[in-house]
Amino acid sequence: MERGRALVLYGGWAEHEPERSARFAIDNVLGDFDVTSSQDLATLDLRTLERVDLLVLLWTFGELTPAQEQGLIEAVGGGMGLLTWHGATSAFLSSRAHKFLIGGQFVAHPGGDAVTYAVNFKAGDPLVEGLGDVTVTSEQYYVLVDPAVTVLATTPMQAPGDEEAAVEMPVAWRRNWGAGRVFYCSLGHTPDTLGSPSVLSLLRRAAGWAGRRPPAIRT
Repeated sequence: MERGRALVLYGGWAEHEPERSARFAIDNVLGDFDVTSSQDLATLDLRTLERVDLLVLLWTFGELTPAQEQGLIEAVGGGMGLLTWHGATSAFLSSRAHKFLIGGQFVAHPGGDAVTYAVNFKAGDPLVEGLGDVTVTSEQYYVLVDPAVTVLATTPMQAPGDEEAAVEMPVAWRRNWGAGRVFYCSLGHTPDTLGSPSVLSLLRRAAGWAGRRPPAIRT
């Protein structure tokens, strides 16, 4: 089987350690792909992305030009997969098209980066089949989520400002976008939070699922 082609595009806010996150993705998630990497948003050019099977977008804050926004949206719609995590729901905040594509928007992480919480995988989807629930200590993201996505994992938390409102907050989800596929996970404030066997299996499976010519799903 021909190997897929992955592009890791990383940068933005330094506090999210984009270089470490990119190295984690290359070393631990993308073993079934031939990988290139870039720190230049100009790479979001349709002619470039048409040669990519999977874009791993590790970016927080920043701005897209209209041409970069169009290149990204059209490439995914044409069949390129998108795999992303954590700060992606705080990336390119002026781009409504990016928000629709990702399927969610970060709004808060009550308690900062030292919250211990459970991540529970939902049964019934091949991407999470057989994965054991995990407990992490990190930021617990409160996100506004598109109801059209397929939720793969959740965490129990209280709604900010309303102590009586307990919710099952989505942590990971997938969606179709035209001929392409999108996966997002809110974990990843540091790469260390992605290293548990369950989370790592999920990311590897998601990479295989999203790629234009997906390799076999890894466990």
